[in-house]
Amino acid sequence: MRVLLSGYYGFGNLGDEALLEVIVERLRGRFPSVEVEVLSATPKATAAALHVAAAPRWEWRAIRAAIARAEVVLSGGGGLLQNATSLRSLLYYAAILREAIRAKRKTMVFAQSIGPLDRWGRFIVRRFCRGLDRATVRDERSLALLHALLPSTPAERTADPVFLYDLPAESIDLSMEGLGAESGAYAIVNVRKIAAFRDGCAIVARAADRLSERHGIRVAFLSLAGAGDAAVATNVIRACKSNPVLLPECSLPKAAAILRGASVVIGMRLHALVLAARYAVPFLAIPYDPKVSALCEDLDYPLEPLWIPGARRPSDEAIDALVDALVAQRATIAARLAERIEAVRASAERNFDVLGELLSEE
Repeated sequence: MRVLLSGYYGFGNLGDEALLEVIVERLRGRFPSVEVEVLSATPKATAAALHVAAAPRWEWRAIRAAIARAEVVLSGGGGLLQNATSLRSLLYYAAILREAIRAKRKTMVFAQSIGPLDRWGRFIVRRFCRGLDRATVRDERSLALLHALLPSTPAERTADPVFLYDLPAESIDLSMEGLGAESGAYAIVNVRKIAAFRDGCAIVARAADRLSERHGIRVAFLSLAGAGDAAVATNVIRACKSNPVLLPECSLPKAAAILRGASVVIGMRLHALVLAARYAVPFLAIPYDPKVSALCEDLDYPLEPLWIPGARRPSDEAIDALVDALVAQRATIAARLAERIEAVRASAERNFDVLGELLSEE
């Protein structure tokens, strides 16, 4: 059995690479005879890291050949069927599904968030994805939207596969980052570049200062997507009165270990928050995208976002109160997350159950 994976792979985004690593690992565990091929921006690196076949994602001839070799084509995980990034991005991912459907391969939208989609985006998904065999999505909003666009496609809500991520058995030394057990409590902040971040710099800086000055929690910024995240983090650090640090770029296992060891997290990127929830670390979200809001809704998370980009700037008093609540309710929120995580992990495993059901069909 050969499975082709289409997603945002090979770009060095640790969240998407975590998705790919978990999906490949689970595919091999559930389907021992599976052969995996990945469409990647850096196919040689992807092939070497995960011991899979990999094809260049930009070469349409190579994509067609990879589809022809596959028994099933998985689109995902991630937030691929949306045109908030660009219409070109949506056309790319939808065209791969269209080609696979035309080639009579089994096709599945796999653990995706769907949307945002404008009128043209909805038209493209309806037209290009007609005939899709199965779909699993990460949240209720996505499920409702997909049902409206593709009512004949069997679809169900699951959870992000990164909830299934497990750290390697060997311990990971964080002393070089100043985050070892002897270093005391620390908070991790993750930010990313967006057009509406102008107000966000001062908001996140105030939250970091409050954690440090009022609560005595050291603050470190962690990039999950290389230089872009690091540049935004540097701007926030310059706006701080306290002295947070920017952690060096690191591997996925080390980033996960850093998030697991944090007292609290402030996060923009979805997978910073997924990994925080995975390890029952309380967080404040900055929902720059509906998928982040949907995660908080599906977790029934008790704290409001620190700030919603594009919305009115919260007052300094509101920022302070929310940070104080995060710290004061830390134990309660951590226990609540720990109680929910096994059910969430079971939902994430369901993605692979649905794939198995599809593969068993004649």
